[in-house]
Amino acid sequence: MSVSTDFSVAIAGGGLSGLCLAQYLMRAGIDVHVYERDSGPFVRRQGYRIILDRYGLAALRESLPRPLYRLALSTGDEPGGQLRFTDSRLRDAFTITFKDEPYATRQVDRLTLRSILQSGLDGRIHYGKTAVAVDSDDPARLRLRFSDGGTAPANVVVGADGVGSALRAQLMPDAHPTDTPMVGIYGRSPLRHHGESVIPDTLRTSGVLAIADRPGRAFFFTPMRFGQRPREAFARLAPGSYAPTGDDYVMWALLLRREEVPIGVRGHLLTLWELAARMSADFHPLVRRLVDTAELDATVLNLFATGQRPHRWAVPRATMMGDAVHAMPPFGAQGGNTALRDAALLGKRLVEARTNGTPVEVAIARYQNEMVPYAFRAVDTAARLMRRLTGGAAAPHWVLTRVLPRLHRVTVPEA
Repeated sequence: MSVSTDFSVAIAGGGLSGLCLAQYLMRAGIDVHVYERDSGPFVRRQGYRIILDRYGLAALRESLPRPLYRLALSTGDEPGGQLRFTDSRLRDAFTITFKDEPYATRQVDRLTLRSILQSGLDGRIHYGKTAVAVDSDDPARLRLRFSDGGTAPANVVVGADGVGSALRAQLMPDAHPTDTPMVGIYGRSPLRHHGESVIPDTLRTSGVLAIADRPGRAFFFTPMRFGQRPREAFARLAPGSYAPTGDDYVMWALLLRREEVPIGVRGHLLTLWELAARMSADFHPLVRRLVDTAELDATVLNLFATGQRPHRWAVPRATMMGDAVHAMPPFGAQGGNTALRDAALLGKRLVEARTNGTPVEVAIARYQNEMVPYAFRAVDTAARLMRRLTGGAAAPHWVLTRVLPRLHRVTVPEA
């Protein structure tokens, strides 16, 4: 499709939502450019796997060319599965079962999904560009300003630069996110050892949240199995695009209270791993094995934050989406899906405005009025789940770790 250059969109941030919006606008023939602060597409870890729900899948279906959408499905894990809540010894408390339908849920590797979302955007993703402000002297023409002194003109600017957004203070001056008491040490370990899966068949399609005897601590893990090897699938559906290796793995996260992570540990891989090993010592041997076999360079610290509902948008032709607006703790698998939903909705509203002549400011305001209610329902749900599952309330914690597990069989024997 030919691209019109009389109307342009500048996106600050090359994460999932920024790339998804760029795909949507490119398909509609709108001139769009993405400006990412990282020096390259894969210079740092940005999570491991993501569960796509019906909103995330619908956003990808609306935004991507058909071959790329098929690529996302074919490289993902099988649909359905379960989320098990257990005690620290992996005895079941209760289980949530997901629908076994292709368009209901799908677990995908985040790195692979980013590669898919980058496909076809050659020359439109600019790395090493840290957005710091939006200049709005001309009401019809904005400038996205970067830390190196450069600027990019655009009719619309979109901040998709994550929870640490530099644009939020200007565009949403009353909505700085709030720190939560919880953090997560995230890691990744090989799924197979000497050809055998380290995850027993009973947990083949399960994510597990093991809640410690001590309130405020838990351990999550889930296997990521690729439906098709990315390199084979990319060669068939997106030849020429970068394909990650695609080795099956186990993603895990140790959830702790913020005060349990010394400031000196943050950003140091070995000491983060050592802290994870020490704090998980009382868990089931399978948990300890996952930490022991972790890929050291894949160990990262995530400080959980909660977004605050914006009440004022300061620049009518600029808006924001994803974690830059609605940061949320990673409970309920809603963060990434909400960000993708934002991208598809904003893309739809901008394309409609170009088609029917609606003022861009009206289209952006409509997006914001639709986005804020569903996004902050997700924020509230995630924060509530975090409090219930990791909070210090004695009675719920006692039921989860003492009462319910005694009513179920042992899921994973210790020997």
